[in-house]
Amino acid sequence: MSSNGTVVRVAHFCVWLFAMTLSSIAMASTRNVVLIIADDQGRDLGAYGNPVLRTPNLDRLAARGTLFTNAFATVSSCSPSRSVIYTGLYSHSNGMYGLAHDVHNQHLLPSVRTLPQLLKAAGYRTALVGKKHILPDEALPFDEELAPERPGHRDVAFMAGEARKFIAKRADSPFLLVIGYSDPHRAEHDFGNTPAWPQVERATYDPAKVIVPAHLPDIPAVRDDLAAYYESVSRLDSGIGLLLDALRETGHSDDTLVIYLSDNGRPFPGGKTTLYDDGIHLPLIVSSPAQGKRGVRNNALVSWVDITPTILDWAGVSLPSAQQLAGRSILPILEQSDPQGWDRVFASHVFHEIQQYYPMRALRTREYKYIVNLAAALEFPIAGDIAASPTWQALSAKPALGLGGRTLQAFLHRPREELYDLRVDPTEVKNLADDPAHRATLERMRGELAKFRKDTHDPWLNN
Repeated sequence: MSSNGTVVRVAHFCVWLFAMTLSSIAMASTRNVVLIIADDQGRDLGAYGNPVLRTPNLDRLAARGTLFTNAFATVSSCSPSRSVIYTGLYSHSNGMYGLAHDVHNQHLLPSVRTLPQLLKAAGYRTALVGKKHILPDEALPFDEELAPERPGHRDVAFMAGEARKFIAKRADSPFLLVIGYSDPHRAEHDFGNTPAWPQVERATYDPAKVIVPAHLPDIPAVRDDLAAYYESVSRLDSGIGLLLDALRETGHSDDTLVIYLSDNGRPFPGGKTTLYDDGIHLPLIVSSPAQGKRGVRNNALVSWVDITPTILDWAGVSLPSAQQLAGRSILPILEQSDPQGWDRVFASHVFHEIQQYYPMRALRTREYKYIVNLAAALEFPIAGDIAASPTWQALSAKPALGLGGRTLQAFLHRPREELYDLRVDPTEVKNLADDPAHRATLERMRGELAKFRKDTHDPWLNN
């Protein structure tokens, strides 16, 4: 090879190395965040093993990031769960005890700082596309609120377009973008499936082929209801595909942390508003540009109190000393399958709708679930959207159908304590709280939960 050829090749290599260095510096200095919050979606995705439900875009996100197999909301109700995501505090600690909208009117405590407040103070520009569902408004001071929620709003293509406009704005500062979908929350007409939504190919499902969860009866009304729910999930997936395309086409795929999760379980009896696994065991996918290993299935028990610490860690933002978070960053374990020390999560519920008071606390490990019903004398309340659903109507007409192995009366009238061995009873039907053979487990978990409640300043501590 001639010396001139060698010089040219060395020059090309130096140019390439310089470009890669600049790219690395840019990625290190620009750390954007896209937080995607689905509304009422359980672990119903192709990536979680559902062979019927078509979710190619979320499956693609999982393939380029980390899918958490044991991710848990701390409460299975919309506003309280979102408050945990935004603050890193349990809802009994941050004051968001129930729903924010309408007469329910629950608010965060004035002293609580939120993600948009903290990141704005660190120089981030912030935007919310879609659902907010938190009060007071000043606690979430986004620079822009785009495609604000309105009744029946499901236009995922419009939401992606608004997100694209925000992402594409030329700016020297990084961004926090929260996408709050309405899907797959129940709508007045069949999960919002009636209209033909722009840029979204309608995905319909054969009720005979849907997967009926073990806690629901396998009857035509339930299958029809699940098929409609599946369609809403597929529409959500289409919107996420448009959003991921917007990130790629604006050049931000390589400097943006993407987090996808749901606020609570699917809107069916035994799911949403309960602390059973179908209410709180939810999807979580995290894709970081800094990951060296992708397509990871992570089995750590992680919680929605870990979301704020994770985002602050990514952004390099420190908390004010006055606020101590309940969770921790999951960034250090993104490339691991079975990290040590992630083996328990806690849950806390007070209200859904304001007239639906039913305080519960729970501890879940890999082996056991322990629930304390603090007002066990009350009948368990049924959320309004679930009460109007075809599934609940069918159950009400034939109570003998029950919910899996649980009778309808047992679902509505619960004991003070519930203890389940998840290894042999994953549907949480056989209560072992009064079983002498499990006395030591009960007492150990009772003590752990009591300590958690004390440490998190639970206002219901004496109940």
